[in-house]
Amino acid sequence: MAIPLLLIIGAVLAVSAISLAGALSFFIKTKSLDKILFYLVSFSAGTLLGAAFLDLMPEALEGTEMAVFNVLASVLCGIIGFFVLERFIHWHHFHKGTDAHPFTYLNLIGDGIHNFLDGVAIAAAFITNTQVGISTTLAVIAHEIPQEMGDFGILLYGGLSKKKALVYNFLSALVALGGALAVILLSSFFTRGVINVLLAFTAGGFIYIATADLVPEMHKERELNKMIPQLLLFLGGIFIIGVLKSFLAE
Repeated sequence: MAIPLLLIIGAVLAVSAISLAGALSFFIKTKSLDKILFYLVSFSAGTLLGAAFLDLMPEALEGTEMAVFNVLASVLCGIIGFFVLERFIHWHHFHKGTDAHPFTYLNLIGDGIHNFLDGVAIAAAFITNTQVGISTTLAVIAHEIPQEMGDFGILLYGGLSKKKALVYNFLSALVALGGALAVILLSSFFTRGVINVLLAFTAGGFIYIATADLVPEMHKERELNKMIPQLLLFLGGIFIIGVLKSFLAE
């Protein structure tokens, strides 16, 4: 099984670099930042759902004898796994804790675990084929931008200086390299069936993040003039993944 090592490392580093997006908050007014995050959430939700239903799940079912039941069971395990992660590690993308220091470090731990899974997902996707790797990376990036900016805010709220918050957030993001390297080093044990399970599990995680975390944020908006661009960005996220899937599959 050929491993596109440079593509995997490059994609993971690109995703990790998103954690530095928090530095932009130094130069953006609070109201403007809230507006940007609002629209990014809508786009991210669409991208995650598009990647899950139009790319990862079909790929997990393609060219294999793996039963549909097993793929769907893996998707369900992904949903449950991400629920447990969020519930018991107290990690939530847009939650602003009141218990500063404990929550700050719990958030870093939870974020690190999530980033490790992102690295696993990206590496497994690229091993499957370049197209799946690219679309998975784009979905992760679209999701990481609002998440990392939100995480940066949590670290500041928890009492860390801006410099420490930026460094800790970046180090947490780099844990994704560990996930990618684990897949690369153990690639001989990653049969097509194992990769399909990982892809389906990741699809379940994407579905959970989009529906449990991002869509509820979208529902907070009640003004029609904001709901329309919100809907268009949501659909646009799905459309982009669909187009990318069709274009790169040719």
